[in-house]
Amino acid sequence: MKVVIVGGVAGGATAATRIRRLDEHAQIIVIERSGYISYANCGLPYYIGGVIGDPEDLTLQTPESFFRRFQIDVRVKQEVTDIDVPKKTVTVKRLEDGEEYEESYDKLILSPGARPVRPDVPGIGQERIFSLRTVEDTFLIRAFVEEKKPKTAVVIGGGFIGLETAENLCDLGIQVTIVQRPDHVLNTLDADMAAFVHAKLRSRGITRKTGANIVGFEEMPEGVNVLLKDGERLEADMVLTAVGVSPETSLAEKAGLSLGIKKAIAVNDRMETSAPDIYAVGDAVMVKHSVTGRDAVISLAGPANKQGRIAADNICGLDSRYKGSMGSSVIKLFDMTAASTGLTEKLAKAAGISYDKVVLSPASHAGYYPGAKVMTMKVVYAKDTLKILGAQIVGYEGVDKRIDVIATAIHAGVKADALKDLDLAYAPPYSSAKDPVNMAGFMIENIETGKIKQFHNDEIDALPKDGSVTLLDVRTPMEYRRGYVDGFINIPLDDLRERLAELDRKKPVYVMCQSGLRSYLACRILMQNEFDCYNFSGGYRFYECVVREKLAAEGAYPCVPLPAEGKV
Repeated sequence: MKVVIVGGVAGGATAATRIRRLDEHAQIIVIERSGYISYANCGLPYYIGGVIGDPEDLTLQTPESFFRRFQIDVRVKQEVTDIDVPKKTVTVKRLEDGEEYEESYDKLILSPGARPVRPDVPGIGQERIFSLRTVEDTFLIRAFVEEKKPKTAVVIGGGFIGLETAENLCDLGIQVTIVQRPDHVLNTLDADMAAFVHAKLRSRGITRKTGANIVGFEEMPEGVNVLLKDGERLEADMVLTAVGVSPETSLAEKAGLSLGIKKAIAVNDRMETSAPDIYAVGDAVMVKHSVTGRDAVISLAGPANKQGRIAADNICGLDSRYKGSMGSSVIKLFDMTAASTGLTEKLAKAAGISYDKVVLSPASHAGYYPGAKVMTMKVVYAKDTLKILGAQIVGYEGVDKRIDVIATAIHAGVKADALKDLDLAYAPPYSSAKDPVNMAGFMIENIETGKIKQFHNDEIDALPKDGSVTLLDVRTPMEYRRGYVDGFINIPLDDLRERLAELDRKKPVYVMCQSGLRSYLACRILMQNEFDCYNFSGGYRFYECVVREKLAAEGAYPCVPLPAEGKV
């Protein structure tokens, strides 16, 4: 059996080695247009910043090491330009000399990846304007930084690559401005959760311009002017475009393979394309979202690796099926971590799903053990079935652990309220006896069984201020003086039972505290004393961050560092 694989990195390299482990006698050829067959794509921004010092650490395998260990024929700096489906051949071009040749195959795997989307505007071709997708791109940017020593940079786009590169440039002492069209960074988060990321960026001196449309670039003697639609010019020594990627499917389209959304290659759950004996994997393929069951394009390394393995299994006579992806992801930003899995609230709403949500601010581990820090969690679930739709967590230590637990729960079909039943490891340095994931389950159970009703951040402005409802803040007087929501009166939780006579039982009571815990306790007291009570989800800490970052984006809030770095 002769297998030709177009493209290496996560999907193609994984498929190649899996085939070899299953079939010692197969002839395997990998054709890769870059100079590297398998590299740490997700580590590229960290080489720019010097976190990864040795360039060889980026290259996981070389053509020579691939051949020595796996007897796989790897051909770099060559590009497949055509597929003859009936003849079962591909046309290959050697990029160094332009020569072409034909290669036959019994099975063909396409792993072409995705290409960076670059703004189609005047001036985009300047040498000081970079994109980051390959090892070669990384070497080019690092060489520029070391040689030219730029003092200012504009990063266009607030996704993973844009933010990670902004972080690394900032750590090098470069003044960074992030320019983007959406109102918040990271579309894997809802706007309210992204507020914590915005605060972190501000605290490190990174400027953010939202709602900005790039209309062109103007070359300067020692830099670039980024031209915005509103007439503003941003001066920079260098520019990185990171507005996203699109599936690289020109070869598949030319060969007549069926395409789906975003022109991604349509495959079934065996990773088979519409053409016989041709498979496709990685960033170029359309898959099923495992939460909604709808078509999706999810460009992440984890799914690409799994798909490569599944294609290899099926080529070698096994029966492996891809069960879809929920897009679990995590990113480090300075000392902060942001992670998500499944659907955001925005996506759940767009999908027409009847959902509810909880927002909580638990500590990363037991509060009495030194070093505990607050994380903010948002869990979205279906109202009718209690199916977990997704989760987002922003914080410091322990974020990745909790998002992986919830991703596993989604995969296993655990109901939202059953998160309370998960038997999770506990010791004071690592967690609390009631783990944050358990706490989310407790909250959902309380809501669904009628023990508590809640209201949310986006409802605050609509609360009547005419006295028809009672707005109650149960924090301490000192906390209240530091900041409060207009219209909320202060009765500390510990004084509430003695002061119930001050409240009108005929009026609904909307209760707030710092994190949502004391206000929950207050609501339980009030509800058992014949009050109609609603608990504020997320607490004042959550509200204050969302409002503060909205004002900062509008230029109405001073750009000062965050206090206490999220400590309990």
